Amino acid sequence: MIHPDLRRFIEDDVLPLTALSGETFFREFDSLIDTFAAPTASHLAKRAQLQAQIDDWYLGNPDFDQSAYESFLREIGYLAPDCDDFAITTDGVDAEVASLAGPQLVVPLKNARFALNAANARWGSLFDALYGSDVITDDPTKARLPGYDPARGAKVIAYARDFLDSATPLIDASHSQVVAYRVDEGLVARLTNGNDTTLITPSQFAGYRGESNDPSALLLRHHGLHIELVIDRQGKIGLDDCAGIDDVILEAALTTIMDCEDSVAAVDAEDKLDVYRNWLGLMTGTLSAHFDKAGTQLTRSLNSDREYLDPQGQAFSLSGRSLLFNRNVGLLMTTELAHDAAGNEAPEHILDAVLTALIGSIDLNSSNGYANSSTGSVYIVKPKLHGPEEVAFTCELFACVERLTHLPVNTLKLGIMDEERRTSANLKQCISAARERLVFINTGFLDRTGDEIFTSMRAGAFPPKADIKEREWIQAYERRNVEIGLACGLRGRAQIGKGMWAMPDEMAAMMTAKIAHPRAGATTAWVPSPTAAVLHALHYHAVNVDEAQEAILARPSAPLSDLLTIPLLTQSTALSATEIERELENNIQGILGYVVRWVEAGIGCSKVPDIHDVGLMEDRATLRISAVHVANWLRHGITDDSQVLKIMQRMARVVDAQNAADPVYSPMAASFDQSIGFAAAKALIFDNASLPNGYTEPLLHSYRKEYKRNLTGEGDGRLHPHGPSRPFTAL
Repeated sequence: MIHPDLRRFIEDDVLPLTALSGETFFREFDSLIDTFAAPTASHLAKRAQLQAQIDDWYLGNPDFDQSAYESFLREIGYLAPDCDDFAITTDGVDAEVASLAGPQLVVPLKNARFALNAANARWGSLFDALYGSDVITDDPTKARLPGYDPARGAKVIAYARDFLDSATPLIDASHSQVVAYRVDEGLVARLTNGNDTTLITPSQFAGYRGESNDPSALLLRHHGLHIELVIDRQGKIGLDDCAGIDDVILEAALTTIMDCEDSVAAVDAEDKLDVYRNWLGLMTGTLSAHFDKAGTQLTRSLNSDREYLDPQGQAFSLSGRSLLFNRNVGLLMTTELAHDAAGNEAPEHILDAVLTALIGSIDLNSSNGYANSSTGSVYIVKPKLHGPEEVAFTCELFACVERLTHLPVNTLKLGIMDEERRTSANLKQCISAARERLVFINTGFLDRTGDEIFTSMRAGAFPPKADIKEREWIQAYERRNVEIGLACGLRGRAQIGKGMWAMPDEMAAMMTAKIAHPRAGATTAWVPSPTAAVLHALHYHAVNVDEAQEAILARPSAPLSDLLTIPLLTQSTALSATEIERELENNIQGILGYVVRWVEAGIGCSKVPDIHDVGLMEDRATLRISAVHVANWLRHGITDDSQVLKIMQRMARVVDAQNAADPVYSPMAASFDQSIGFAAAKALIFDNASLPNGYTEPLLHSYRKEYKRNLTGEGDGRLHPHGPSRPFTAL
């Protein structure tokens, strides 16, 4: 049975844009929920069963050896049988996914403004990204001038010219020597000495705007990515530029994941319908956001395509927007938006699949110029899948959703997030299960580490998070993802991705570190902002990912035994009291800073200051690892309840001070006993063992619902410090 509000949304706003019959659609929708609800519960039960077996084995084998451990994992089915070599056969994949390499944004779909910013981040100003970030440093002996600082601007322009010389070099000249560009059977550059030159590789010239002898824009191409030189001799920068270049625009976020999961706080029908409405607005090109900036009311909408003339003067266009994925929720949670025949809340992932596909089908028949996929595909990233059985189950669901929405077979493309231990250990088998529709695999330290700790919670104490990241298992994890992906034929058909850069204000550090991702053979990697996307795009000009992958294909995969080596504390890595205190402070401050915003403000992803006031992009993945890490230390006596509670109270005051400028923020330290955010954080730590695989969603949803009920007067007004006032239906 479909919730009346969802039914009205589908009937009034969605179905009229399709050729589907309402009566037939809702009857088949109900049937699909009944078909897939019970198997969803079975897969969740299988997770719990495997975890219980692993827990018992650890308790019975305190001094286990690696060989016996791996044999046990095979016996219980945690490790799947090996499969023969194969190559995926996915067809109809857009070039942004199949053959191009570039940055990827991840953004909460519930926030329309963020969603639009990300969708429009396909193109971005290199001048703005450099000028507004710490990549360009100022002279420490001189204060920066207010407004535009010409000295800083000169450094930006020089940086951009160096980039052009590297990516699109001229014959015997530098772009800094050019006084004018024109089009004459290709690109011609007039130099300061009066001579003409052209590109070393003439085919890099892709097009222009304006007159051939006086273009207003030039389009260049390198490693498949476009670079636009904006020429305006009356512009703010172009006025004083020898060639009149007013900006350099880079093709940046080729793809964006519109997230319904870790970065979204959607706990009820009202929240979830906001998510679906925004997806509809993106697929129809009608989404807009109105906001105030410095006292001025602004409206943001989707960018139009970019128009050019090719070198022969023929008109063509390039997409002005990022190609969009939809990251559905995982299998865990249920939703009040629908119920099965027995009256139970329906698994939320079923509704996400149906609504993503139904609304996506509108895009596939669109003629309004805002079509997402040019090849007739709908892209869905599926998080938190545990092993090949759950991947196969997801493919079965997608096939049924295609029939429900009258989409051709394999229209729904699947992205698998390699973020759970059972998926990492069986990655080849997971890819095989989705070989006809797979378009994406990636790695991510946060959820993957959270699952590593929770799975081996009873094996022993884990070291600090920074040390975990240096152990052999994570190196094997990162290597195997690329190596197995390439061996399974993803090259030229699917993305191989790497995880997020979490410090949006630390762009200089990102430029140093994140070039490792394309060097590792990844065709995409996550960035936290449009500015970061522009800067990270420079890495894909600096590195030929195709050549990097060619070299990786020649090497063997990292051994499975390395991946399964549990990164535990040892006597040689014993921690001092000070080290323990500092790690707990770091974890707990992060937990409190994120949870209080999630529960009391409904913010699923935000830049949260860490203990050193460095802004970090936090979502549920970061929360999961921090909570399960503290729980692990409690279990193994590295800390105790008293120390954790004392640090929680101290860190609550730190978080309160960091949020002091927020007029709607309620300080936790004003009354620890009455702060729902503080209570939720306590429960995440002390009741962590009750959370399936350490996932934070059940607790967060329950406390957020309770907070909303109390705001509307529907709650009992009482605080339940170690759990919600009613059981978790998802457990």
